[in-house]
This record gives sequence, structure tokens and C-alpha cells, in this order.
Amino acid sequence: MNSDAREKYLKLALKLFGFIFLTIYPLGIFWPSGWVWHGGGGEYYLQMICGVYFVLGIFLIKAAKNPAEHKSLISFTIWSSVVHGAIMAVQAMMDGYEMGHMMGDVPALFLVAIVLGYLSASEKET
Repeated sequence: MNSDAREKYLKLALKLFGFIFLTIYPLGIFWPSGWVWHGGGGEYYLQMICGVYFVLGIFLIKAAKNPAEHKSLISFTIWSSVVHGAIMAVQAMMDGYEMGHMMGDVPALFLVAIVLGYLSASEKET
């Protein structure tokens, strides 16, 4: 993929993932088994996660205007998604009640990391 196409798709992915991060709360309400952890924290936990991801979503949408100026934010999004997804995957496997996350937020976070990682890699890295 040439660099112009890669940048075009990166901008699109940043907007799309940013918008999805803005909708974590509705996802948690309509599909709680795939997006809300049931052990402890209750509504406060959901509000905290939604607040963090809402802010990240806004910044990803802003970064879409010029991704080259926001490499550290994109890198943070990639690596925090990998770590967050890996921790949740292990926790879901340890608690059978939370296995719904293996079809919800766990693969979603890995998808974010894979897509942004691929699209933000320079031509020399691929």
C-alpha cells in the first residue's frame, strides 16, 4: 500500500475508532456481557472507563486531521489497547462469567491495535 493510501485509511480508522470510543457507554448498556465487567465497581467502574475512552475518542478524531503530528497518541492507543485487551482476556478466561468479553471488548481492542499499527507503520517497516 502506498503512503498516500495508508494515510487516507489511517485518517478514516482514527475517526472510526474515535467515534466507537465515544459510544462505549451505549455499548455497555445494550450489550453488557461483552462490554461491562460484572465483578465489582458497578456503575462507577463503567463511568470511569467511559470517561477515559470518551476523551481518547475525541483526541483520536482530532488526530485524524494530521496523523503525523500525533504519532505518540497513536502509539499509546495501539499499545494500551494490546495491554488492556491481554489483561481482560486473561481475566475473562479465569472467570467464566466474564467470557462474553472474548466476543466483545477483547477482540475490539486487538482490532484497534492491529489496524492502527498496520496503518501507522512507515513504508520501511512493512
